Amino acid sequence: MCQLLGMNCNTPTDICFSFEGFAARGGKTDDHRDGWGIAFFEGKGCRMFIDAKPSINSPIAELVRCYPIHSTHVIAHIRKATQGEIVLENCHPFRRELWGRYWVFAHNGDLPEFNPTGMQYYQPVGNTDSEKAFCLILEAIRQNFPEGRPSLEKIYPVLKDITDKISEKGTFNYLLSDGEYFFTHCSTKLCYIVRQAPFAAAHLIDQDVTVDFSELTTPSDRVAVIATTPLTDNEVWTPIKPGELLVFQDGLPLKLS
Repeated sequence: MCQLLGMNCNTPTDICFSFEGFAARGGKTDDHRDGWGIAFFEGKGCRMFIDAKPSINSPIAELVRCYPIHSTHVIAHIRKATQGEIVLENCHPFRRELWGRYWVFAHNGDLPEFNPTGMQYYQPVGNTDSEKAFCLILEAIRQNFPEGRPSLEKIYPVLKDITDKISEKGTFNYLLSDGEYFFTHCSTKLCYIVRQAPFAAAHLIDQDVTVDFSELTTPSDRVAVIATTPLTDNEVWTPIKPGELLVFQDGLPLKLS
């Protein structure tokens, strides 16, 4: 299946170190060769790069590895196709507008025979189960709040309900963000780490690269990195429980349930 990478932090930060290891899984250290993508929120804007080529030999991925784009919300994905052809429109992340903000979504898993109906506002462009699920999530949120954007406390139970219903159809690990809140759902496998003072060095599993974050950060910085499996071998990653929907803000998971 696919793999996910996310970052949420309290100050704009680049994801070059984590993406270096993550991109290697797209054809070098793992077999996720069916496309990749990454989205960076910058204010109300959202910078996206997607490519149907494997991330390990994509010139666009090389740009992302070398170009320190600073963001507080990042979602990345490397694809091993289960549904849909290996074409650009089937590459994650997917992006849609809701309440004047971009929403970005990436999925790891498989939803066999998942064909939602009754969609009024959102339709998939490609033919993946993942994009169908994203459209259904936004459809449910929009229909529950026709007056406009509510508080996080009101959105959360609606998102949890539609997530649980979709999860009944198969494996549904995902990352979702509107640039303010960062949602993560674990169906089978997802973990995270929060880096904050005192910062230390981290070493990638998939590349022989070490970074000493104490040399690159300030004491007030805080960064949460979410991934399908740990990216480093000298840090303690926290597994997210199957069935759990976590919300991150400013580099920390919030307590909502």
